[in-house]
This record gives sequence, structure tokens and C-alpha cells, in this order.
Amino acid sequence: MNFFKTLIATMLGLFLAVGLLLIILVVTISSSSQQPEPYIQSNSVLKIGLSGTLPDRSTSSPLDEILARGNKDKVSLHTLKENLTKAQSHDNIEGVWLEIDYVSEGWANLEEAHRLISAFRDSSDKFVYANTSDVGYNEKGYFLATAADSIFSAPETFFEFDGFYSQVMFYDGLFEKLGIEAEVTRHGKYKGAVEPFYRREMSDENEYQLSQLLDQVHQTFVTAVSQKSGRTIEELDGLMNGEPHLTSQFAYDEQLVDSLLYTDQLETLIKERIGLAEDESIKTVSNRRYTNVSASAAGRSTSSASDRIAVIHANGPIMPEMNSSSPLNDQQLITGSFFEEQLENVRQDDDIKALVIRVNSPGGAGSTSDLIWRKIQTVKEEIPVIVSMGGVAASGGYYIAMAADSIVAEPTTVTGSIGVFATKLNAKEFFNDKMGLTFDEVKTHEHADWLSQNRSLTPDEQQAFQRFVDQFYQAFIGKVAGDRNMSIEQVDSLAQGRIWTGAAARENGLVDLLGGMDKAIGVAAEKAELTDYRLDHFPKPKSFYDLLMGSAATQAKALLNNSWGSLIAGDEIRRQLSLFKQRHALTLFPFDINIQ
Repeated sequence: MNFFKTLIATMLGLFLAVGLLLIILVVTISSSSQQPEPYIQSNSVLKIGLSGTLPDRSTSSPLDEILARGNKDKVSLHTLKENLTKAQSHDNIEGVWLEIDYVSEGWANLEEAHRLISAFRDSSDKFVYANTSDVGYNEKGYFLATAADSIFSAPETFFEFDGFYSQVMFYDGLFEKLGIEAEVTRHGKYKGAVEPFYRREMSDENEYQLSQLLDQVHQTFVTAVSQKSGRTIEELDGLMNGEPHLTSQFAYDEQLVDSLLYTDQLETLIKERIGLAEDESIKTVSNRRYTNVSASAAGRSTSSASDRIAVIHANGPIMPEMNSSSPLNDQQLITGSFFEEQLENVRQDDDIKALVIRVNSPGGAGSTSDLIWRKIQTVKEEIPVIVSMGGVAASGGYYIAMAADSIVAEPTTVTGSIGVFATKLNAKEFFNDKMGLTFDEVKTHEHADWLSQNRSLTPDEQQAFQRFVDQFYQAFIGKVAGDRNMSIEQVDSLAQGRIWTGAAARENGLVDLLGGMDKAIGVAAEKAELTDYRLDHFPKPKSFYDLLMGSAATQAKALLNNSWGSLIAGDEIRRQLSLFKQRHALTLFPFDINIQ
């Protein structure tokens, strides 16, 4: 009896301790979210660290503050734009210091960031200096640096200037060793997305379309470098084709950086620029801290208009709702219910006069893409809908984009890929010969087990699979023809699974305008006849209360995935093989186009 009393008392104490801890967490986060607005002293410099990814907007939650997860000073396109806009009119901000390390963001977002920095540089008398730490510049980081007035680097640090490549991993050899056959059905000779499953190298068609994308990136890069350095494009190509170099001394010798300075020497230069005495220290303000400065404190007037333009951020693969056992459920997804929730928020607000949808998606399930396409069509009947394409809006990403009144893309956006495929693994040899597993079964009808992974498709089943894909392809190009005012024959010639850059898509009519989010918002305002408006972004960030009342298992899983997921070998293979578990016509570009 004493044992049970002790056990009950221990459990009660544990529950009380957990409850007290939760109360402390709530109070802590509530108080931290109400921090006073920082005061910016005179002769201050806005210091923005650019490294890794540069997302459209920050997705950190209040839980990250407690668990110290992620980079708290992470820059997004949204915060970059807001802070540069404030700094332009802020009398106490003398200039901007870009501290650039290794950058891995896609080229479309880099183009928009370059445009924002260049606009600040050209529209104010404040300096923009770029430098790098011991990490050094890769081409993407250096591209951002070319938007600055001056580019600096430490004398012995890294500098990459050797061109671009995109590499694809192929699994056919692995499947052969394991005794696995990938049964792939597709419509579109350019649908290179499925080639890794049954080839060992790129097809001529896929190599061609990837080369076209690389050429657009190359053109964007060398144009910016030429404008900054004064070197001709021919001279720059000659440098990249010559003997490889990895030092900042090479960059200085070739007039690609303005000066080789250590950080303390750059600080001395900045002090001279803003008129500080040698014994005074530079007052820098971080991007994160400056985000908390109000527009009015920075000397900018804010709109009091009731009219608003909604912006929905749609990121990730397009898939049906996933259960807890799905290999895709640890990714950010675009689902039908996600879109319905965001569109319902837009519909219920009479002050929202136009909608911009920011699409960053390689596509996914055709059925889900079609469902979202229909939802956007219904909203378009009420208010103007504009799509802003991010780094990739291809296949299913293009499917949902084409429902809009107008489509805006960056020149390097990956889009198009209007094609369909379906997949199934035949792992009979692997199960039987490698694992020693055999199967026996009973069934009510001849084809009841045709989608199982322990047998191959019969000729009749292969034909049915192809018909399934062909029917969806015809529906896909039919909707493109209707939305883009083209003939079926025109769309079919542009489709076949081929990817296009945003610039090429503009030329062939798949995209209306070239530009970034600002361009799309401007088009939305024009179509809604708005001159004074505010922006309303969706989905709204979750409060700590929402996280606290949500599924504890989901939060724990997300934490474990973020903490340990990078240590799991073969994660990319696991992600790729998950495609074979989908029972959908896939409008997807599943391998990442990583241009390095």
C-alpha cells in the first residue's frame, strides 16, 4: 500500500511540475513577444548577414525561441525589403553592411534580393558595403555582393568563380543490384523527372532543357558581374574557362572585388565614411533587431487604408493530406485543406480587394493540383488573382498557377514541366532472392493486386496505367489551353514535360510578366484599381498557444526531425522511393535542380 501511495504522490508531483513549467514558458514567451521597440542611435549601420537560404519570409515559431532552434537572425526577402525600406529614410542609419557567407538559395529569390539591394543603393546617398568572413564567396554569394557599392574580402579567404553545373543522381544501377524494377509510365518526352529510376545518364532531351536553364543562370550572373566590375562578358567567360582559382587574391587581381581588407580594417573604412573618430566604435544594428523598429520611427509614413491585398505563401510539394506513416509528412506541403483555409480567410474579409499567390513548388499529385486549381478559379470570379512564381513553379506548381488572371516569374524561375507520370516498384526479385521473403495470396478479382510491389504489371495493366496517365495529360493541357488562351496543339508543343526558365516561358506565353513579388503586387493593385492599400500575409504565424494546444506528438516529431534528420543516411533515396507509394498521376519534378 505504501508503494502505491508513493507512486501516486510521485506522479502528481510530476504533473504539477510539468504544468508549472508550461506556465513559465507561456509567461516567458508572452513577455519576450512584447519587447520594447529598440532605439537606433545616430551614426548606426544596418548589418545584414546573408548566408544559406533566403526564403520568402521567416517561418520561425515562438517555440524556436525557447528551444533555441534555427538562426534567430535569419534574413528573408520580406524582412530584407522592409528593413531596407526603413533604412532608406532613417536619419540615424548611415549605410548597410552586407556580411555574406556561403549562400545556397535558388536563383529566383537571389534575383529579387539583388534587385532590392540595388534599388536601395541607387535611390539613396547611403553606402552599401559587402564583405565575407573566413567562409568566403561562392557564386551565389558573390552575385548578391555585386549589388553593393563596394565588395571586400579578407586576403586569404575563399572565392569561387568557375561556372555552373547541375548534377542528377540515378538509381537504376542500385535497383539492378537489389533486384528491383521501376515500372514507370509517363506522357511527355521531356519528363526527365522519372529518368533516375530507369536510366544511368540523362536523355538528350533532359540534358538540353537543363542546359537551357544553366544558360539563363549564367547570363544573369555574368551580366551582374560585368556591370559591377566593368569587365566584359567575354572576359568573364574567359576567366571561368581558364585555370581554376579559389583565392580572394585572384578576385582582387581581376577587379572582381574592390579591396582585400580584414574586418577591423573595413570597420576603420566605415568610420572614415561616416565621420567617426578613430577611438569611437561603430554602432551596428542587426537585421533581426531592426525588424522591430517601426516605420514611423524610421521616418516613414504608414498607410491607414482599409483596402488590402492578400498574399498567400504556398511552399512545398502538392499532396493530399498525409497520415503519420507517410514518408512525406515531415515536409512542408501544399494540400487542398491548406488552400481552402487560406482562401476562406480571404473570402470572409470584405476589405481584401485582390489576391497574390506566391508559388514555390515542384508539383505533386495531379488530383490535388486540380482541386486547388478549381478553388483558385472560384476566387478569381470575385477578386483579381495574381501568381508570383518563386524559384520553382513547375508541373503541379504550374497547374495551380495557370488559374490566375496573370502570372509573374523571375527570369531564372523553373516552370513549365507540363507532363504527367505514374510509378510502381516491382521488388519481387529483391523480396525473393535477396531477402528470402515469399508471398502467397487469395483475391476476388484478376487485377486486385496489380498495384502491389511484389509482382510486375501484365501487358493489359501496363496499358491501363498508360491510359490513366494519358487521360490526365489531356486534361492538363486542356486547362492550360483554356487559361492561357492557346490551342491544344500549341500547348502540346510547349508541354511534353519540358521545363522552361521564366524568361523563356514569358516568350512562349506560359507566363505574362517578368519580375518578383513587388511586380505581382503592383499588377494586383492595378487590376483592383487600388492606389492606397496594405498587405495581409497568409498563413498567419502560429502563436505559442496554438503550438501548445496542438498535437504534442506532431511537435515532438518535428523537433526530432530537425535535430536528427540530417544524420540519417540515405534520406534523399528514402524521399525518392516514397514516390512509388503514391497512387496518383504525378505532376511533379521530384529531383532537386541544384545549380552549383
